[in-house]
Amino acid sequence: MPLSPLDIHNKEFTRGFRGYAEDEVNEFLDQIIKDYEIVLREKKELEEKIKMMSEQMNHYNSLEDTLQKSIVVAQEAAGEVRRNSEKEAKLIVKEAEKNADRIVNDALAKARKVTIEIDELKKQSKVFRNRFKMLVEAQLDLLNTGDWDHLLEYDVDLTEIQDNNRKEINEESQNDENAVY
Repeated sequence: MPLSPLDIHNKEFTRGFRGYAEDEVNEFLDQIIKDYEIVLREKKELEEKIKMMSEQMNHYNSLEDTLQKSIVVAQEAAGEVRRNSEKEAKLIVKEAEKNADRIVNDALAKARKVTIEIDELKKQSKVFRNRFKMLVEAQLDLLNTGDWDHLLEYDVDLTEIQDNNRKEINEESQNDENAVY
């Protein structure tokens, strides 16, 4: 068991013949008591500091554990978000590819339809051109025939036409009157 300052103070030595000087021993013991009290007080303060630091260290260790767990959870969440993002990106790419294929197929179908329509219009224009050419040639043949020359030989006077026209009108009106009676 360690000595206390009181133990040192109460310690009495036996006296021997020609022993140490009592005042010097007492003075030295007083000095030891003071120093020992200081050492004990410092020891107690250091023990309290150690206890407080141990508590802080335990607190910081629990904080560290909590932070490490939080980091692990955050990393797992980030991994999950990354995986979900990759899945979503793949789905978006697939959807875009489908839309692109559909657009390309629609465009090709429209291009084929337009090509067919163009071919049909070309055929129709050839038919029209041939018919028109035949019509023009037929008209030219009519113009080149001698019948036109024969028509130019007629010399009809306007008064003669008017007289013939009046005769026809009079004849018709007389026929109408005779038919009524």
